[in-house]
Amino acid sequence: MRRITRIATVGIASAALALSATACGSKSSSESSGSDDKGGKAAIAYDIGGRGDQSFNDAAFAGLEKAEKELDIEGNDAEPSEGEGDPDKIQRLTALARAGNNPVIGVGFAYAPAIAEVAPKFPKTTFGLIDDTSKTGPNIANLVFNEEQGSYLAGVAAAKVTKTNTVGFIGGVETPLIKKFEAGFVQGVKDTKKGVNVKVQYLTQPPDFGGFSKPDLGKAAAQGQLDAGADVIYAAAGLAGSGSIEATAKAGKWAIGVDSDQYNQKGLAAYKNQILTSVTKNVSGAVFNLIKSVQDGKPQTGEIRYGLEDDGVALARSNPAFTKMTDVIAAVDKAKADITAGKIKVKTAP
Repeated sequence: MRRITRIATVGIASAALALSATACGSKSSSESSGSDDKGGKAAIAYDIGGRGDQSFNDAAFAGLEKAEKELDIEGNDAEPSEGEGDPDKIQRLTALARAGNNPVIGVGFAYAPAIAEVAPKFPKTTFGLIDDTSKTGPNIANLVFNEEQGSYLAGVAAAKVTKTNTVGFIGGVETPLIKKFEAGFVQGVKDTKKGVNVKVQYLTQPPDFGGFSKPDLGKAAAQGQLDAGADVIYAAAGLAGSGSIEATAKAGKWAIGVDSDQYNQKGLAAYKNQILTSVTKNVSGAVFNLIKSVQDGKPQTGEIRYGLEDDGVALARSNPAFTKMTDVIAAVDKAKADITAGKIKVKTAP
């Protein structure tokens, strides 16, 4: 298996240089056979927080890793820089495409303007855009998820386990995407148990996207909700969500993770016993499927949507304590069946 080449982006010029070096084939001796006899090259460009966020970006990386193992491709990934703008993203995607990567995948809605700019210039390259449908094109695959559905199930679980009748939701940045998480969670809570108070807090407002990358913000927000009586807190905040999990776990209360199954994330191992469950998005599967479609010569394009019916979103059951809560599991399973059957319509906005 090839080692995924990681590019730390520090501004436009250095990104171009780093990616040019990668394109020239700078590899270890164990990788010196070249890529012509392999399955091609694919790349992902990370969202705010980068690899190691224990959540959204790491899920995308898992899909790239799987493609390396199973499809024999060469994987490349590129990090965002602090406070970057669209020109930085345009340069990053351009360099990845010029280096021969196909597909090139932007992890997160922030890449929408950049992909709209770059994709027409590389018509033979497929560009994946995760979590956004606003920018389309003949070589753009919009990989999107019904986050509100998974969040509804989290709301059911939270309502069933709360003892204080107060639960919390923490959003990283107040965007339409994250408000889908809020909407589903609040509806799930209210439909399950009347009278439960749902405290909602966002860490930052656009154009400040630091609410996805600063654990201290998540930790402080969670502590405030704990002090106000919350005993279950669901955070959809990327890397900042790890701070929320830390604070909640240390207080002996239940945390609900997001995007990845955070119970199994090594970086959160110290808090895993208090991670009741996680609302997972099959970002890894979406990344893998797009890479495979390109390799098969039938690249995905247009809107590719993942929901409860195909486990594109789900509620993780890794914590043994959760699986033993038979009444909670029964309520979650019923809610899932009702959503997939169309009996429950989950809101996409509060």
